[in-house]
Amino acid sequence: MKIAPSMLSANFAKLAEEIKEIEQAGAEYLHIDLMDGQFVPNLSFGPMVFGAIREHSKLVFDCHLMIQQPERYIEAVAEAGADIITIHVEATQHLHRVLQQIRALNVKAGVVINPATPVSAIEPVLEMVDLVLVMTVNPGFGGQSFIPETMRKVEQLAALRKAYGYHYEIEVDGGINEQTAKVALAAGADVLVAGSYIFNQADRAAAIQSLRG
Repeated sequence: MKIAPSMLSANFAKLAEEIKEIEQAGAEYLHIDLMDGQFVPNLSFGPMVFGAIREHSKLVFDCHLMIQQPERYIEAVAEAGADIITIHVEATQHLHRVLQQIRALNVKAGVVINPATPVSAIEPVLEMVDLVLVMTVNPGFGGQSFIPETMRKVEQLAALRKAYGYHYEIEVDGGINEQTAKVALAAGADVLVAGSYIFNQADRAAAIQSLRG
């Protein structure tokens, strides 16, 4: 099980320190949400923000593009230091092409599905992705409650991976805490995104460890 603290919940006044702390606390990924105010009703930072801290961290930068027409920003996000770029199937008309665009930049490619989107919407591209992110809340804001029905999709993705020998990791994002982490792990998740649950704790190492079960 890998843990991906969400940068959205960090203290931006001391961002580099926060990221160094979670790295020392045992996190493997840093989950970075880029929002455009159109695909989701919220805005966040652009590539220049996480690009400024790239040289100070060895964490895997897991960049989640909640952006309409993400193909417009793939190159900038890759140049800023992304290790993984995930895009929403709902946000582009040319999913296969955009995934090819990501891979051509020697960055791992991932696809995301919202709570109301079925796994069937991404089945044609599963063999070419490195990560599938299942949103366990509706995207755009932190602090929302976990939607348990989304675990059926995690189970489906785990079964498809086993049946066809796919190599993708299964990541879940939204409402993750000590209790929901166990549910996600049992369903077949490999990576847990957690924001406030980690960054609101005085002992981040203990919070990260508690998610591993």
